[in-house]
Amino acid sequence: MDEVTKVYEGKVTHRAINQLNFEVKKGEFVAVMGPSGSGKTTLLNLISTIDSATSGMITIDGLSPEEMTKNELALFRRRQLGFVFQDFNLLQMLTVEENLVLPLTLDGLPIKEMKRRIVDLAKKLGLEQILEKRPNEISGGQAQRTAIGRALIHQPAIILADEPTGNLDSKASRDVLELLVKVNQEQKTTILMVTHDPIAASYCDRVIFIKDGEFFNEIYSDERRQTFFQRILNVLSLLGGNVNDLSTIRLP
Repeated sequence: MDEVTKVYEGKVTHRAINQLNFEVKKGEFVAVMGPSGSGKTTLLNLISTIDSATSGMITIDGLSPEEMTKNELALFRRRQLGFVFQDFNLLQMLTVEENLVLPLTLDGLPIKEMKRRIVDLAKKLGLEQILEKRPNEISGGQAQRTAIGRALIHQPAIILADEPTGNLDSKASRDVLELLVKVNQEQKTTILMVTHDPIAASYCDRVIFIKDGEFFNEIYSDERRQTFFQRILNVLSLLGGNVNDLSTIRLP
């Protein structure tokens, strides 16, 4: 991401992202944090190609979405990017298995290959027992694991996660974060996660902080998650916002 700016025109012009520079290396697990209104969602929308930058350049895996046609963009989004959302976004009328396989049916993959990938993923994500169930019959943690499986099944270059633990209790959150770490380490999938949760961020390799659409700071993980977590809290307190209530948190 090179000198990226995003301006929304309206009665009042709003500069959501201002000359933002950063790079995410292949296979890295990065969190983006910042106060409400700091530009985190805009940033995710730009990287996911849902929105386009006013100026500057975004390059993903050597490709620039700015230079693609609408059809090329749709294919790029479908094949190179995987999405995980706070509210899971599973289709309620489909089973877990059907939700998982959805991205592959759009690409017309052979049934045999689809089956192979489902069996492989279900095993890795602990979904074997619930493949025939529908989203309203499973827990929030299982729903988020299903959503991660759907994001992974087409083997994307990068996973974009938007508050993936926002609707989960602490145990389910931990399970989901450990799963993302496992996916990142074993499959070398690059993950960019927007989160307001310092515990979630402490699972990452690096945390980028933004404020008012601009780069504020970044810190890298160290050997102990507890000290990394504490350093995340320190930067959040410098950023301002409601972090006073976070200082008493202890890692599980």
